[in-house]
Amino acid sequence: MSKQKKQKQERKLRETQTVEERGRRPKMKRKRYEKELVKLQVELVKLQAWVKETGTRIVVVFEGRDAAGKGGVIKRITERVSPRIFRVVALPAPNDREKSQLYVQRYIAHMPAAGEIILFDRSWYNRAGVEPVLGFCTKQQHEKFLRTCDRFEQSLVDDGIILIKYWMSVSHEEQIRRFDARIEDPLRQWKLSPTDLESVRRWYDYSAARDSMFMATDTDFAPWYIVRSDDKRRARLNCIRHLLRCIPYQEVPHEKVVIPQRDMTHAYDDTASLESRRFVPEHY
Repeated sequence: MSKQKKQKQERKLRETQTVEERGRRPKMKRKRYEKELVKLQVELVKLQAWVKETGTRIVVVFEGRDAAGKGGVIKRITERVSPRIFRVVALPAPNDREKSQLYVQRYIAHMPAAGEIILFDRSWYNRAGVEPVLGFCTKQQHEKFLRTCDRFEQSLVDDGIILIKYWMSVSHEEQIRRFDARIEDPLRQWKLSPTDLESVRRWYDYSAARDSMFMATDTDFAPWYIVRSDDKRRARLNCIRHLLRCIPYQEVPHEKVVIPQRDMTHAYDDTASLESRRFVPEHY
C-alpha cells in the first residue's frame, strides 16, 4: 500500500470515528457558543474602558503549535473593541539588522503605553520553540534564552505590566485535521506553510522544546496557562473568560449620551453637489 493511500485511509477513519471513540467531549453547538461569546465580548468592552481610564498596561502572549487556534482566539478578543487599545503584534521573521540586535529588542519596541493591551501572536518564545527545533538559532542561544527569559519577564512585571501567557494545546489528530482543511479551503490555504508541514514531522521535537520552556519559564510572577483547543469554540470561550478573571477591572461609569440637533444655520442641498461625482457601481 502506498504512503499516500495509507494516509488517506487514516484521515477517513478519523472522520468516521464518533466523539466517544476519540475520547473527546461533543463539540459545542454554535448557538450556545455565540450566545456566550457575546457576553464575554461585552466584558471585554468594559475591560477596555477600565484600561483606558486607569492607564493600565497589559501584555498577553499566545503560543502553541501550528494550527492550535491562536489566531482564532485573538480575532474573537479584538472583534468588538478598539484596535487603538487592543493591539495585535504578529512579527515576521527578523531581518539581518534585527538578528544582530539584543534578542528581545524588537519585542520591547511593542510593549504597551498607558491604556493599551498588547496581544502577541507568537512572541519572544519563538526562541524556545520554532527556532531551536528548525535550526534557526544555535544550542547556546536557546540555552541562554531559557536562562535569562525569567529575568526579562520579571522586569516587565516589576515595571507594572500585567503579563499573561497562554499555551494553546492541540492534539496531533486535530492538528492534522486542520491542516487537511486548509489544503481544501481556498480561503485558508495561505495559512499553510512549509514550516507548518515540518511541524508535523517534528511533533516530538516540539514537545521536548515545550517541556523545556515550561520548566524554565513557568514562574509564579508570570505563569503559563494551558488552553485545551481541540474544540475551538470551547477554547475561545475558556481563554477569554480566564483572561478577564486575571485582570482586576471594574465597570467604568459613563455619562448618558445625548445626540445634538443638526445646526441649520448654513443648510443647503448637500446631496445635489455630489451628483456629478464618481460613485461605485451598485452591483449588489
